[in-house]
Amino acid sequence: MTLLVHTFVYDEPGKPRLLDDPEDGSDMAGFESSRTKLWGSEHARALGARFLPGLAADDLYVQPEDIEEFLAECELLRGHTAELGVHSGYREDYVAARLADITRAALRARSVGGGVLVW
Repeated sequence: MTLLVHTFVYDEPGKPRLLDDPEDGSDMAGFESSRTKLWGSEHARALGARFLPGLAADDLYVQPEDIEEFLAECELLRGHTAELGVHSGYREDYVAARLADITRAALRARSVGGGVLVW
């Protein structure tokens, strides 16, 4: 199974609508095992991540009002992709690519006033 990342907007109160997938296929947030081994790991938490570790327990909805904080978390983790790779067992380039996909979805969300879903 694959962990996906999408941008969403609210069409009606409480009703999110996923935007079309990026044409370049950059909707991958990792393997399903990335929920716990990478994004939900103790190492990610120790670095200061607070949104992505939630994937260890459930899908992640980052609300529009939290996008700036989420982008700051992505930037924080971007500086630690080698460490995250070592601790998770994934290659650094894999971690960096998946984090780049997540960041692009968050930037897109910021540009349309939406949020991010990782599932």
